[in-house]
Amino acid sequence: MADLYPLLRRLAFLLDPEVSHGLALGALGLLERAHPLEKCLTERMRGTLPARPVKAMGIHFPNPVGLAAGLDKDARAVAGLAGLGFGFLELGTVTPLPQAGNPRPRLFRLTGAQALVNRMGFNSVGLNQFLANLARHNQQVRVGINIGKNAQTPLEQAAHDYLTCLRAVYTAADYVAVNISSPNTPGLRDLQEREGLNQLLGQLKDGQARLADLHDRYTPIAVKIAPDLEPDAIGRIAEALASHGIDGVIATNTTLTRPGNAASYPGSEQSGGLSGAPLAAQS
Repeated sequence: MADLYPLLRRLAFLLDPEVSHGLALGALGLLERAHPLEKCLTERMRGTLPARPVKAMGIHFPNPVGLAAGLDKDARAVAGLAGLGFGFLELGTVTPLPQAGNPRPRLFRLTGAQALVNRMGFNSVGLNQFLANLARHNQQVRVGINIGKNAQTPLEQAAHDYLTCLRAVYTAADYVAVNISSPNTPGLRDLQEREGLNQLLGQLKDGQARLADLHDRYTPIAVKIAPDLEPDAIGRIAEALASHGIDGVIATNTTLTRPGNAASYPGSEQSGGLSGAPLAAQS
């Protein structure tokens, strides 16, 4: 199966990046419905995985390599992705209500730089459909659920959206990731500022405590931060996370800069956040 990868990659790269993305998720979703074939193919693709269990946020993960949020935003291919051997899957970002995100095209390859630029804008099927999709999967895999606010929600009401998501996903997730750092939702990164951050974290921790009592289980909360932060801002955020007892930090989201030689590649001029190899050192 590994021998097919170069061919599949070449074919995929002939298509629009978002089309390729959708086709890949669709193929994994189809594999889930053909269980013997799925098992055979995923075992061949992943090979023999070493046992490298890790513990973080009180959770035992079978290995430290997880799938970041953004690939499967709507929980469409959980079993297929889990079959590839990930130690965990972070699904989403999911928003309370469905939203289309930004107009296409909104995803761009920087092939030579091993990078992407995206301005997706939290396209989401919304909580109800997301949870219905997730409930269809029986695969035993650690799942993080990444939550965000709707674009039309004013920033001063953002906590309402995050609490709505937290309540809805609390028992379905092994951990919840709070996305306050996407560069593609106007104003969202302002939630990383001191006053707004402390207010949001306080409300999230209060909500977490109530839900833990209600469901007799503790679901950790991690906060996803931006890479485009000055050292003093990083210090302020770290202090806020620690003082509120946040369980983890995810470093980092995409960058608005074009680090390294990324700016020399076609597509780098597009607006949006860059992810991939050029961001490794910065994050």
